[in-house]
Amino acid sequence: MALFQLDPASIAARVRASDQSVPLPTLAASIARGILGFTIVSVAGFLPWPIMDRWFSHPTEMELYLACTAVFIGLSGPCLHRLIIGPGSLSRFYKLFALAFLAYAALWVTFWVMLRGDTGSLAGLLGGTAAMGAILTLAFDHPRAMPRAIVALFVLNTIGYYAGGKIEGKLAIDHRLAAMLLWGACYGIGFGAGLGAAFYFCQERARALLRTD
Repeated sequence: MALFQLDPASIAARVRASDQSVPLPTLAASIARGILGFTIVSVAGFLPWPIMDRWFSHPTEMELYLACTAVFIGLSGPCLHRLIIGPGSLSRFYKLFALAFLAYAALWVTFWVMLRGDTGSLAGLLGGTAAMGAILTLAFDHPRAMPRAIVALFVLNTIGYYAGGKIEGKLAIDHRLAAMLLWGACYGIGFGAGLGAAFYFCQERARALLRTD
């Protein structure tokens, strides 16, 4: 069940029809691109918390989550669309990432609100990354990559999330803005690495087709 013409044959056809040379990224290059791009997205995505705290009267938790999600999705395309091989990646990335990230965010918020604490965070991270990994691998018509994509997303996202949480906990009282931005950076590094790995795994069949040319 491919989505947005991201099946291996469609990706290979777009690359072959392109007048430009299209490099095939390595795993390391994909992870590096994911880290750089999503760290920018994440730092910006955490800014609504201190901004809304300062400029709006008592924003609700749900309003803050919605504002952050909008920033994450809005900036994701320019920063991360090159994770998809070949031309025509920007619009396709926006469609795919919006679908996958909304599923991730909805499950994370649901588990967090229901369970709270570390239990809610871990359940949300697992449920959210499982949904995202499933959507990505099905969109690229490579369901066999699903276990690897989900593990990469969950493990790396969790490391970044908890590293950021520890830093935020130490700085939040005296340096709230710095604490939030550093949490965003840690979260972005971890989640970005997971995204880079997941997109790499999802497109291995497309790379195999292109290497036969």
